[in-house]
Amino acid sequence: MDFEKHQNLHTIVMLRDVIRKWWQVELSFADRHGIVHDWQRGDFIPPPNDFCRHSLGAREGMRRCAQSVRVLHEKFKAAKNLRRSLFHDCHLRLSIVGAPLYIRNEYEGFLFVEGFARQPLTPGDGQVLMGKMRDIAPGALLELEGAAERVPVLDGSELSKLSDLLEFAVTEIANQEVELTRKEETIQSMASELSNRYRFEKIIGRSGAMNEVFRLMEKVANSDSTVLINGESGTGKELVARAIHHNGPRKDKPFVVQNCSAFNDNLLESALFGHTRGAFTGALKDKKGLFEVADTGTFFLDEVGDMSPALQVKLLRVLQEGTFLPVGGTQSREVDVRVIAATHKDLGELVKRGEFREDLFYRINVIRLQLPPLRERKDDLPVLIDHFLRKHHREGQRARGLAPEALGILGAYAWPGNIRELENEIERLLVLGGELEVIPAELLSSRIRDAVVPGGGPFIAPRAHGKLHEAVESLEKEMIHQGLVRTRYNKSRLSRELGISRSNLILKISRYGLDKGIPEGLDADEVEA
Repeated sequence: MDFEKHQNLHTIVMLRDVIRKWWQVELSFADRHGIVHDWQRGDFIPPPNDFCRHSLGAREGMRRCAQSVRVLHEKFKAAKNLRRSLFHDCHLRLSIVGAPLYIRNEYEGFLFVEGFARQPLTPGDGQVLMGKMRDIAPGALLELEGAAERVPVLDGSELSKLSDLLEFAVTEIANQEVELTRKEETIQSMASELSNRYRFEKIIGRSGAMNEVFRLMEKVANSDSTVLINGESGTGKELVARAIHHNGPRKDKPFVVQNCSAFNDNLLESALFGHTRGAFTGALKDKKGLFEVADTGTFFLDEVGDMSPALQVKLLRVLQEGTFLPVGGTQSREVDVRVIAATHKDLGELVKRGEFREDLFYRINVIRLQLPPLRERKDDLPVLIDHFLRKHHREGQRARGLAPEALGILGAYAWPGNIRELENEIERLLVLGGELEVIPAELLSSRIRDAVVPGGGPFIAPRAHGKLHEAVESLEKEMIHQGLVRTRYNKSRLSRELGISRSNLILKISRYGLDKGIPEGLDADEVEA
């Protein structure tokens, strides 16, 4: 245990001052091994007792003092149920009193006070002390003349008070340690809860829409029910499937992925169910299918809406009966597989058009997760950008973030490619602008800039406060002003860009006072394309 953090506890500071003032002795700490670290470092206040001070200042004396402390330590270790103070005579035949420190019933060391007598010293006792010091610090003998009379003496009542204070001190430290541990556990628990809420596995989000997804995922993960994940391309359907698997009872079992739109029917059937030797040209030996590979685990079927009607029948059989027939096989095989299906299509609409089996739809649509597109969870954009900046940052790159205008354009973009498109854009920006500390908007992909700021020019962030008509007027004025500068006051061209008549544009220019800033030599009413 780290005693350093307890040295400055208000209770310990006051206790040390009281003990020093009342009895002219020092409070010290020993760890669970009986070691006094302050002594070893030489970082301690010299005790008022001259014999103890010179003993601790000499190599042999320090060794003997440490040995005396370890004897008291062994007494505490031998009496594990002891929670009160104990006394011991040190190598100088002076007394040590200590109180054991237990944290959650684990022995962690003790607090002690040493270098006092329990009764007044006689002249003979003084001679014994001088004789012992002759072996330890012979050069200090002259200074120690008469020091025996200054040794602190604690009688029965004083010893009882000192013992009570030591026992109170170890109780205070134990309570403080328990409280610190409780706070740390609370913080860790909260951090874990936030991590699970905002970052379920590798899924990042804190918007209301994503919180709903996380809540449903937590409920779904501990079941074996079939799950259907709906969402546009790039919304993270496979990440959600992996999170469900790795937080469920099958987490130590296989997680197998197959995209149903990647192969034609024959190849997909062989991939899913396997084949026997000679089943078709090139089938030189038996091959396991992915359902068999995923046995006892989870099988993620991506883009299940692209599966042909013939394969839909076979998939339905696996889901209902847990059996399948390999291509070219005659013996059914059993598997225990949890299926998580995903698609960007509306399966309900496909069922109406007869393109997807209704019975299979209801079989895989036991629990449905709808992943929101990025344009519907813009609150997550800052944390996603920060995550991808850290993920794709490479050694030597200076980039710490994006310029405000760049962030504004990214926030206004619709993100048809969703999270995947955002990650690719951030990775591209780090490659192009990694030597800059702040990446400017000019480095954004042209498709993003053109979608947000048609015709180029700076991005105008909408006002987020004030009355609506004031915000609209402010935006209108700024767009016209920037348009005039961009077109060199060509009102005909600007009116076409803005989609308003030239006369209406002239009225607005006058209304907002923008005609007052026309450079000399240009006539705002006459400059044409």
